[in-house]
Amino acid sequence: MRRETLTGSRIRERRLINGQKQADLARKAGISASYLNLIEHNRRRIGGKLLLDIAAALEVEPMSLSEGAEAALLGALREVAALNPSADCELAQVEEFAGRFPGWAGLIEALAQRQSSLEQTVVSLTDRMTHDPQLAEALHDMLGAVTAIRSTSSILVETDKLEPEWQDRFHRNINEDATRLTEGSQALVAYLNNETSEHQQVTTPQDEIEAFFQRHGYHFALLENGGSDKQAQDGIESMIASAGDLLVSASARAQVQRLLARYWSDAQAFGFDAMLDDVSIMGLEPASIAAKREVDIGLVMRRLASVPGPILQPLMQDSPYDIAEAGLGLAVCDSSGTLTMRKPLPRFALPRFGAACPLWSLYQALSRPLIALRERSQLSGRDGAPFETLAFAAPVSAPQFGSVPLLESHMLMIPLSASGAAQSAEPPRPIGISCRICPRDDCAGRREPSILAGGV
Repeated sequence: MRRETLTGSRIRERRLINGQKQADLARKAGISASYLNLIEHNRRRIGGKLLLDIAAALEVEPMSLSEGAEAALLGALREVAALNPSADCELAQVEEFAGRFPGWAGLIEALAQRQSSLEQTVVSLTDRMTHDPQLAEALHDMLGAVTAIRSTSSILVETDKLEPEWQDRFHRNINEDATRLTEGSQALVAYLNNETSEHQQVTTPQDEIEAFFQRHGYHFALLENGGSDKQAQDGIESMIASAGDLLVSASARAQVQRLLARYWSDAQAFGFDAMLDDVSIMGLEPASIAAKREVDIGLVMRRLASVPGPILQPLMQDSPYDIAEAGLGLAVCDSSGTLTMRKPLPRFALPRFGAACPLWSLYQALSRPLIALRERSQLSGRDGAPFETLAFAAPVSAPQFGSVPLLESHMLMIPLSASGAAQSAEPPRPIGISCRICPRDDCAGRREPSILAGGV
């Protein structure tokens, strides 16, 4: 049923809300009750002066009767139905439902958005709780303190006659263990709330590295300006020294220094202005750009990921891409599949400690080195975003007889617009972030059950 044929349903719904009888409304509108009955059952078209008269009698705007639910609301309802196929929703009547019951339709949309938001929270927390060594250590210390208090209190309760000296000792032990438990629980709460103090390290090296790069927007203008090796090294050391509040651990500082040194080397091989010129002519085609500049495709991918979104977006006006503030995403892994460089996007999270989705083209490229892979994919979930991923794996060590070369794989993630996603004749391939937070039950690559209830 088309939207313009639903005016009668909206008239009837508004009349019932107002508590009006059909005959009373028909009299006010200057028509017969039988004709109004045909209108309310969508058997007669309505418009012009009659619509204005009925709207006046119902004390509503005529537009609210003729237009009905917004397209965004209808789209949200269709998406909810598509993500819950077992419900067998009557999609043909979605506009009629939204027109007759706008309150219920809005509630369904709000609950779907709420569920999506909670799932995103689970996405970020499950990776942290599963792999965070400091969190595991804090929980271990708290359990140790609880066990010690229980053991000591059991001795005091179950022993009939205990020397005063031993009683005092056990009481001191309980007090010390209780103090340790209190301090441990307070530190854990502060850690989970990201409340840091000067002498308390509350993040892992991966968190520190990500926070450092996010502060700079993954773009370092100081390293784009050329200069000598000594100037670049001094600039890198200066940036690391000025980030003392972020780079606390020696491991994080060492990894950031390695990544920034590679950033400077990439900028020397492929300048920022030259990169923008190539993108304006060839678009986001790392293979074509690499062939023109005679550099590695992985290097071009790293350079493209370093371009801020507001600079890249104007160059993509007629493209199928939806480049936002964050720009392009990037994942780099070594031969073991461990992520060695990460630039996540707001709708494409990257796990900190591996355990990523085996369906990523990042890993497919490892088994097909020197072959450029391009595919359109969509993240599983209620608000799964469509992306185009470009992947390429190449040796990072010189070939030698009798040895297997080490490979490095790159994957560039490019957000697609709604129209861009619809251009493909084939549906996008579903992928996830990791098995623990992927709702797909029918995936052949699943390693462990998902903590998200209800598959799609």
